[in-house]
Amino acid sequence: MKKKINMFLLGVGALTIILTMIFSVVVFYGLFKTEVFENLKTYAHVLESSALVDDIVNNSYSSNIDNIRITLISSDGTVKYDSYANSLEMENHGARVEVAQALSVGEGTSIRTSSTMKISTFYYAKILPDGSVLRVAKEARSIWSIFSKVIPLMMSVALGLFAICMFISHLLVKSFVAPIEQLANNMDDYCSISTYKELVPFINTINKQHEDILKNAKLRQEFTANVSHELKTPLTSISGYSELIENGMTNEVDVVRFATEIHRNSSRLLTMINDIIRLSELDVIDMQVQFEEFDLFEVANNCVNMLRVNAMKNIVTLNFSGEHCVIQANKGMIEEVVYNLCDNAIRYNVKNGIVFVSIHQIENDVILTVKDNGIGISKENQERIFERFYRVDKSRSKSTGGTGLGLAIVKHILSQNNARMELESEIGVGTEIRVIF
Repeated sequence: MKKKINMFLLGVGALTIILTMIFSVVVFYGLFKTEVFENLKTYAHVLESSALVDDIVNNSYSSNIDNIRITLISSDGTVKYDSYANSLEMENHGARVEVAQALSVGEGTSIRTSSTMKISTFYYAKILPDGSVLRVAKEARSIWSIFSKVIPLMMSVALGLFAICMFISHLLVKSFVAPIEQLANNMDDYCSISTYKELVPFINTINKQHEDILKNAKLRQEFTANVSHELKTPLTSISGYSELIENGMTNEVDVVRFATEIHRNSSRLLTMINDIIRLSELDVIDMQVQFEEFDLFEVANNCVNMLRVNAMKNIVTLNFSGEHCVIQANKGMIEEVVYNLCDNAIRYNVKNGIVFVSIHQIENDVILTVKDNGIGISKENQERIFERFYRVDKSRSKSTGGTGLGLAIVKHILSQNNARMELESEIGVGTEIRVIF
């Protein structure tokens, strides 16, 4: 990057120097040309006002001392007098630019350059009261001649300026890139980097991305470790029980008991794999969620009816109430949310506990409430229950078949369906979760 910036700055500097030099020569020549024409005009007016024209006609005036050529031309273009040549041998000058302009508008100018001599001749012509034209001319260097003369000096100046540009460019690039290099070498101590204010938002963004990458890497490591551990436990049980049966080390009663344990652990394993796959699907950032309008009351009522048998097994009463409320979301995902929340309320309840599920609308918000009088969640655990594989009571989760992924799935689904969740819980009192659409 340093090399590219240096080359760009040096290129801009070199182009600026060249254009400045060319512009200076053009401006200088323009001023020079204006000055020559002003002098010629003054000279012509002096000749006319001093009555020197008669002397010119009588060939009694010499202009060689002024190094100026004087030509007197009649109205028909015939040369009556020329201080540099024999007028009798000269061609008709009526078509000359400066003469034609003088005959037309009173005065005229022109420049003619010799390609061999690199000399420019400046002409100024003025009409006289008798209708004839007085023309004065002076030779001077052409713009190319002037340019060629000053090229060595210009090159010296240009090289000096280019050297200064190189030095300044090096300092600028160094000051530009230094904070970025410091950040690259020490991402964890970005606060100590001295930089200019324009780069602060960039550094803050890079630092945030760095923190997110580290956080995601840590989460990925924890997730991998947790998955490995969670999958290993039921697999170990399945392997152990099946090995005992295979080696004939069991009686008929043990075979039935071991087969039951194998079935229970394989079901738990299958549930966990399905939850992991589901969570991976929800993690896809560019996943397109199809929204539709549906009655949340009907969805919740179906889920409650589906879980009544499970509630009876856990000796828990499941109550449902509310009103019909239409929301816009992904119906399949919301069914999954209601099922997970109700299943958790049943799973982590106490014997003879109660689960209340209700649907209500308050102003523009539709609220799904799942409340239980179960074991509750402590304040320190409330912040972590939505983490993957996190369980408040690990022994209870394993005995009830929980995977620790249900609330993580719920959190992802709600974020993709523009809903939010509120949690209130107290140990020994119960838990209330409100989902607000």
